[in-house]
Amino acid sequence: MREKTIVSDIDRNIYNIKDEEKDNYKIEEGLTPEIVEHLSREKHDPEWMKDFRLKSLDIYNKTEMPDWGPSIEGLNVDEIVTYVRPNTEMKADWNEVPDDIKNTFDRLGIPQAEKDSLAGVGAQYDSEVVYHNVRKEVEEQGVIYTDMESALNGEYADMVKEHFMKLVPPTDHKFAALHGAVWSGGSFVYVPKGVHLEIPLQSYFRLNAPGAGQFEHTLIIVEDDAYLHFIEGCSAPKYNVANLHAGCVELYVGKNATLRYSTIENWSKNMYNLNTKRAKVEEGGKIEWVSGSFGSHVSYLYPMSVLNGKGARAEFTGVTFAGEGQNLDTGTKVVHNAPDTSSYINTRSISKDGGISTFRSAVVVNKNAKNSKVAVSCESLMVDNISRSDTIPAMDIRTQYADVGHEAKIGKINDDEIFYIMSRGLSEEEAKAMIVSGFADNVGKELPVEYAVEMNNLIRLEMKGSIG
Repeated sequence: MREKTIVSDIDRNIYNIKDEEKDNYKIEEGLTPEIVEHLSREKHDPEWMKDFRLKSLDIYNKTEMPDWGPSIEGLNVDEIVTYVRPNTEMKADWNEVPDDIKNTFDRLGIPQAEKDSLAGVGAQYDSEVVYHNVRKEVEEQGVIYTDMESALNGEYADMVKEHFMKLVPPTDHKFAALHGAVWSGGSFVYVPKGVHLEIPLQSYFRLNAPGAGQFEHTLIIVEDDAYLHFIEGCSAPKYNVANLHAGCVELYVGKNATLRYSTIENWSKNMYNLNTKRAKVEEGGKIEWVSGSFGSHVSYLYPMSVLNGKGARAEFTGVTFAGEGQNLDTGTKVVHNAPDTSSYINTRSISKDGGISTFRSAVVVNKNAKNSKVAVSCESLMVDNISRSDTIPAMDIRTQYADVGHEAKIGKINDDEIFYIMSRGLSEEEAKAMIVSGFADNVGKELPVEYAVEMNNLIRLEMKGSIG
C-alpha cells in the first residue's frame, strides 16, 4: 500500500461504499423468542445452542441498560435487524464470491493483504462469513482457522461447546446477553501446542445493511508454548439510521504461549459499538492487545485480561480518536489472580471538533497475586478548545506485596510546534496531522507496516474532517 503523504490525497470513499441491497434473507426487526428461534433454525444450531440463545434472551430482558458510560438513548434495539444473510454461501476461492461483495473487499484491500502478508483470511459481510481461506503450510502445522458456524457444526463442535461464552457469560452485561441470543458469523482459531505462526491471521468485518446489527463471535485457543498474531479489521458506510455492533471475542492463552490481538476499528459515525473482548492467560503466558479506535458514534470498549497463572503477562497499547459527533469510552481491564504477574497499559487518546474521548481502566490485584507489577500510562491530546478528554482509572489492590504505578497527562497542540512545521512548507492542517500521527506513534510501531500506514491515513482523514 502506498503511504499517502498529502491530506487531500486520501479518499474516504473506499470506506463509505454502499452496496445495493441484494440480501438473500433479512430477519424482521426486533427481539422476541420467535425471532431468536427463527435465527437458530437459519443457522442450523444444535439443540444446546438454541437453548443457550433463548436463555440469553431471557437474561437480556431482565438486565438493565449500562449506565456508566456515554448515553445510548439513540439506540433502539427493537428497530435493529439482527440477522442479514448476503446473497452467497461461504467460498474458499475469491473468484467465486459475488462481484458486488468481492468489489467491496477488493477496494478495501483485503485480497491483496492476503497475498502480501497473511497466513489466512476470513471476510464477513453483514451477518455471514462470505470468504475463508488459509495457507496450506499453516494447515499442515495443525492450525485450525475457520468460521464459527463450521466449527459449531463440524468436528470441533465439542471444543466450541466447552469454551463458548465461558469467559464472557451472558450474565456479564446486557449486550453480552444480546450477543448470546443473536450472534452470527465470526472466527474460530486453534493453534496446537508448540506451533509458532510467523505471519498473522486476519478477519475483516463489513456491515453494509442500514439499521442492522453485527454480532460476530471470535473464539481463539492458543495452546502451551504456541504463538499467534491475529488481526481484526472492521468498517461500514454511514447511514442516517443507527447501526449496532455487539460482537464478542474470547481468547484462551496457554502456558508460556503468546497471543497478539490487533484491531483497526473504523466503523461509521452512526454506529453504536458495544463490543466485549476478554482473554484468560495461564502460567507464563502473554496477551498483547493493540487497538486503534477511529469510528462509531458511541463506543463502550474495554478489552479485559485475566491473568490466572503464575508469571502471566498482559500488555495493552491503544489509540482512540474522537471527532465531531463521537463519544468514545475506551480503555482496558486487568485482573491479577496469581503471583509474579505483570500488566502494562499504554494509551493515547485524541479529541477534535467537539469529540469526547474517555479513557477508563480497571486494574484488580487480588491478595494471592503477590509480587505483581502494574504500570498504567495514559496521555490525552485535545486539538481544539471545544473538545473533551477524561481519564477514569480504577485500582483495586488487595495485597501489600505489589508494585503499582499510574501516570496521566492531558494537553493540547502547541502553537509553536505548528508554526515550526508550517515554516518548513506544510499547511496548518498538515502540520496538525503530523503532530497527531507522532502522538499516536506508539500504536503504529506495534502494527504490521500495512496496518500502520492505514492507521496514519485514518488519522489524516480525521484531521481533515472527512470521515463520515
